[in-house]
Amino acid sequence: MTHRTLIQDLAALPDGPVTVAGWVETVRDQKKVQFIILRDESGAAQLVNPATRPSTDSGAQEPSEAPAEGPGSAAALALTESISALSHGTFVRVTGELKHDERVKLGGLEVKIGTLEVVSEALETPIAADSSLDKRLDWRFLDLRQPKQSLIFRVQTTFLHALRTVWVEKGFIEIQTPKLMASASESRAELFQLEYFETVAYLAQSPQFFKQMAQSAGFGGIFEVGPAFRADPSFTSRHATEFTSIDTEFSWIDSHEDVMALHEELLAAGFQAVADTHGDEIREFFDVEVTVPQRPFPRIPLAEAKRIVAEQGYVIPRADDDMDPEGERRISQYVRETYGHEFVFLTDYASSIRPFYHMRHEGDPSLTNSYDLIFNGVEISTGAQREHRVEVLEAQAREKGLEPEELSFYLDFFRYGVPPHGGFGMGLARVLMLMLGESSIRETTYLFRGPTRLLP
Repeated sequence: MTHRTLIQDLAALPDGPVTVAGWVETVRDQKKVQFIILRDESGAAQLVNPATRPSTDSGAQEPSEAPAEGPGSAAALALTESISALSHGTFVRVTGELKHDERVKLGGLEVKIGTLEVVSEALETPIAADSSLDKRLDWRFLDLRQPKQSLIFRVQTTFLHALRTVWVEKGFIEIQTPKLMASASESRAELFQLEYFETVAYLAQSPQFFKQMAQSAGFGGIFEVGPAFRADPSFTSRHATEFTSIDTEFSWIDSHEDVMALHEELLAAGFQAVADTHGDEIREFFDVEVTVPQRPFPRIPLAEAKRIVAEQGYVIPRADDDMDPEGERRISQYVRETYGHEFVFLTDYASSIRPFYHMRHEGDPSLTNSYDLIFNGVEISTGAQREHRVEVLEAQAREKGLEPEELSFYLDFFRYGVPPHGGFGMGLARVLMLMLGESSIRETTYLFRGPTRLLP
């Protein structure tokens, strides 16, 4: 097979023969010359062909009488005609001569076409860059050909690689937990139930139970990047019924402060890698400057955060003790103005709105050793120290309306010994949405799933 050179690698090659392949982005079919902008997974390059067209002179040769080779040959005529017929999105393979020329605006080089093979012809595209988001999602595979869209997932790859590097260097173990469960991992709300042979199963809302099992197993630090499911009929810009969750859990912590410290380290490493690798492209396509967050991140107890927001004239209308989206936006604005920071940990959440497995404050069971991480006005993560005393877990489960008998497999983890531990779960698409200044996680999810979307 002829060796294909990625477009991003052309600049490092000397002038000479090359083979490139990708899809046709544009064709400029002029009278004496033809240009193709060819794009592959790594970038775009200009291809050029001196157009050869049948002469209109009365004494001209018929195409069938054209010479076998040369500017007026049958092959040259055929190449010109085939380029004229190319449609946007058609995949082609081209062999030609690479020439470096600083006058060429696109990369300072071009490839003079020798041969062109149409590998897969495309119909007229049904979407454009300015099509509605829903229409672009209907044709997501075409939408992702746009360099701005594909950049999102190169950023995602760089970000996750940086996180994995931190975990691996700390000796953490990567695990893959099951997504079919016999009982709820959080509560019975927002559960997808499905038939499972002679019984029923539930799609995992999080890997929480299995992350904690790894602590009982003696793994120490673990991490997972995998799907989670919430039967939430929300149509907001930050909710999905299936999403990618970034999770970690580790042993021998003293408090949730240890979890926040790891969380900061991971995010700082991820943002640094993205800024270093993609900063220029992100500025070009998203008009965003990726800022590497300084450590430590600001920390504000939830009660204080609500007081700050109230002093600014906004009283959270919720009946529970949680922060609402407007409150998150306002506390983020306060943190930007006061600390110059895009992140803030809201700590010490009420036990009434936290899962049964969150450890409660020593001496004040109304509060938990937990936090939410807010990034540019949106919650991206919840973390906590976990309760590791089995008798306390059983009591707290009952308070939440859960029967310990239904959780027996989970509670067994704690009956045979488990160290103090904690961790967090974080939504990948939300982080990317806020990092890149996008308006919806639909843009930063490869294939979005919501209450009314199961295709493509």
